Amino acid sequence: MDMGPNYDSYAAKMRAQTMDGIDLDVVARFADMLCPRNSRILDIGCGIGNTVNALRRCGHDAYGVDPTPQVLDVAKDLFDGSWFRQLSADQLSLGTLNEHSLPEQYDAILMTGNVPAFISRGELRSVFDFADRVIRSNGVLIVGTTSNAHGGPTDQTDILKGTSLQLVHRFADWHLGPYGSDSLWSVSVYARTAQRSGFGMPDGIFVLPS
Repeated sequence: MDMGPNYDSYAAKMRAQTMDGIDLDVVARFADMLCPRNSRILDIGCGIGNTVNALRRCGHDAYGVDPTPQVLDVAKDLFDGSWFRQLSADQLSLGTLNEHSLPEQYDAILMTGNVPAFISRGELRSVFDFADRVIRSNGVLIVGTTSNAHGGPTDQTDILKGTSLQLVHRFADWHLGPYGSDSLWSVSVYARTAQRSGFGMPDGIFVLPS
C-alpha cells in the first residue's frame, strides 16, 4: 500500500493530528454500529492505528496490518504494539494469519482511508478473496475510498464477481449520506447476504411485550 515516497512525513502528520485531538475515530464508530459487541475486526492498511485503538476502546478484538514500518512504529508507540503486524494486502492468507498469531475468522474486515487507490487491482482482488474466506457468515467487508479513483466502486463491482460477497450498502460518507453518481467519496459494505441477521438483545432494542 504505497502512500507515497515520504512515509516519515505522513507518519509525523498523523501523529500530530492524534496528539492534537483531531477526531480520527469516525471509521471505528461506523464499524461499531455494524458489528455486535465483542466483535473480531481486522483493519487492512491500518496506518498509525487510530481505528484499531478506537475499536478496542469499544470492547472489540481489533487488529491492524500495514506494510509500512514508519507508520507502524508510530502505532506501536501510541498504542499497544501487540495489536499490529507488518503485512501487505497481497500477503494476507490463512497461512500468514497463523504465522503472525492472528485470528482466522473475523466479524468485519476494514479497508479505508483510500487504501484501494494505493494498491494494485490484483491486490484489491486478493483482499476481496481473503475477506470472502475469513469473514463469518454474518460478517462484513467495509471499503472506504474516493469514488472516481483507482479501486473505487466501479473496480470493486468488477472484482466482486467470483466471490460470494455482495454489496448491501453504499454511502457517500461515514455518516450514512446517500450515495449518488456525483458523490466524491464512497463507503461500501459487502456481506454474504443482503439480509444480515440482527444482533442479540439488548443492543438498543427494547421490544414491548405483546
